[in-house]
Amino acid sequence: MKRQKREKKIQEVAVSISEKPVIKVAAICGSLRKASYNRGLIRAAIELSKEQIEGLHVEYVETALLPMLNTDLEVDGKFPAEVEEFRQKILEADCCLFASPDYNYSVTPILKNALDWGSRPPNVWAGKTAAAVSAVGGGRRAQYHLRQIGVFLDLHFINKPEFYMNAHRPPGKFNADGDLVDPETKDNLKEMLLSLQAFTLRIQEKC
Repeated sequence: MKRQKREKKIQEVAVSISEKPVIKVAAICGSLRKASYNRGLIRAAIELSKEQIEGLHVEYVETALLPMLNTDLEVDGKFPAEVEEFRQKILEADCCLFASPDYNYSVTPILKNALDWGSRPPNVWAGKTAAAVSAVGGGRRAQYHLRQIGVFLDLHFINKPEFYMNAHRPPGKFNADGDLVDPETKDNLKEMLLSLQAFTLRIQEKC
């Protein structure tokens, strides 16, 4: 019954945003591991956007090649090539999806570095909507800190639904390759993506 109600709500939201502009989502992972569950959540989001959510395009944006923030690397008002490419992808997106574990009650170094490079003038995060997901329960602490950072960066996070899970608790929700296979978790992720889509459209209509 609970799942049926959720599916009905998802369908209602999907209908309300049909025939709207395509929303581009820049998906950023705070983990570098190949089989990272958080990376698996992004892959699942990409799959859902292709197969089940009309008007939403999720693109994974790589952060592993970004150098550590060092303003000495900015020459004549230009950034290193990897940074320029990253910043351009964020600029072209309507909103952002962050997937990250918790490192010492905060966001991971790779994610913080990406946030810092994007914030260099002109700030490419400004005015964009955002959502955060975490594959482990401790990730909620990283999400709270990410929201605090987002205040200064002028990122507008959706409030609900929150998305964090405990991937290590049986039954298994990911396969050996780190791909999300649990139907209920996919439903929750889809609900969050629809919320991000609807919120982004509302913000754009007011601008």
